[in-house]
Amino acid sequence: DLLAGIAVNSLGHAHPRVVAAITEQAGRLMHISNLFASEPQVALGERLDALVAGDSGLPARTFLTNSGTEANEAALKVTRLTGRPRLVAMEGSFHGRSLGALSVTAAAAYREPFEPLPGNVTWVPYGDLDALAAVMGDDVAAVVVEPVQGENGAISPPEGWLAGVRALCDEHGALLWLDEVQTGIGRCGGWLASATEGVRGDVVTLAKGLGGGFPVGACVAVGDAATLLQAGHHGTTFGGNPLAATVALTVLDVIESEGLLEHARETGDWLAGAIEGLGLSEVSHVRGRGLLRGVVLNQPNAREVLAAALEAGFIVNAPRPDVLRLAPPLVVTRDELQLFVDALPGLVRA
Repeated sequence: DLLAGIAVNSLGHAHPRVVAAITEQAGRLMHISNLFASEPQVALGERLDALVAGDSGLPARTFLTNSGTEANEAALKVTRLTGRPRLVAMEGSFHGRSLGALSVTAAAAYREPFEPLPGNVTWVPYGDLDALAAVMGDDVAAVVVEPVQGENGAISPPEGWLAGVRALCDEHGALLWLDEVQTGIGRCGGWLASATEGVRGDVVTLAKGLGGGFPVGACVAVGDAATLLQAGHHGTTFGGNPLAATVALTVLDVIESEGLLEHARETGDWLAGAIEGLGLSEVSHVRGRGLLRGVVLNQPNAREVLAAALEAGFIVNAPRPDVLRLAPPLVVTRDELQLFVDALPGLVRA
């Protein structure tokens, strides 16, 4: 499995510690509603507060959800509470398919059936700092960014671009909203892909790998942004239930105790080098970070290669006609990946 349920099954399938955590917590308490707090919920909130705030010394607050889309809807409400009317989003972005998240998602195929969408959104090319600077103003509530655009084929921006976005947000008093739903929780080799670049977001959304296959997400606000969303502004029936929170805490513990951040970083670099080292005329290059990689093909035949890979026993994905996306579990070994590397010449020529 080189896709992990689209970057979700961070610890693979049926990890014994996750299975044990689910079994034990389900036998104790699964759901109590958010009229009450539970120990796992509070512990997870505090853990994510610390993870996102880092060593900044700033206060943080977490709103727990069931998915990345829900986390982004919560983030959208945070931006509205600034009182500013405009958002800046990136071309090639993906933030979810509910109406609010869809308003900052670029793909026309997702947007057009549901237009007009809510919000006042300005679009700029991903990775183009000059274009972003040209549209910034004091009416901008937030700039929403993915540190790596996973759904667009694992595209990374130029080095230093994210820090430049942070500086522009600071200059104009806008929030930096980082969508780390796909890139966070070890996927790119750090707890947050943005933090590995030394960049802190004001609002950070998480999901996918946070639950290791169990539905859980989070919207974490830091600093002044942490004061915007107050009790009564938003709600959730299932978000942060004791079972989901327990699973997420277990996933975080396993990633830390098994050294999976470093493993993802080093193994991802090795994988990219191994594929490029094949020297295949059918492959242009490998992009992305950590264990979120895009194998860029020289022909728009990714779906044919995907079909050949499935036939050969490899689960991959084709987010673009010329890109194969690889997002294996963080526990994947080099020996397992070597099987794919060895098979790739035959797959791209199938």
